[in-house]
Amino acid sequence: MHGEYKMPGGKLVVVDVEVVEGRLADVEVSGDFFLYPDEVLGDITAALDELDATLDAEGIAEQVLHGLRPGAELLGTSPGAIATAVRRALGTSEEERA
Repeated sequence: MHGEYKMPGGKLVVVDVEVVEGRLADVEVSGDFFLYPDEVLGDITAALDELDATLDAEGIAEQVLHGLRPGAELLGTSPGAIATAVRRALGTSEEERA
């Protein structure tokens, strides 16, 4: 499944994901945003992997935020924008919450 979200004043976030037994799987996050350090992309993917697919955007954003390493910088995106792209990939469009 594929979802996209362009954050107002920000960049495009793209999420490709599958659902296996009600949980997110094979999560890939990409887009034209910047992350520092580069390893933060792995943090985001790990935070999303195996999440309950019925979580709302706010719950997903909280998991992404808690999965970020200290000092992580997201430039042009946010946990809420990533969560919105996830929900769109799953077929539920919601407004950004974080």
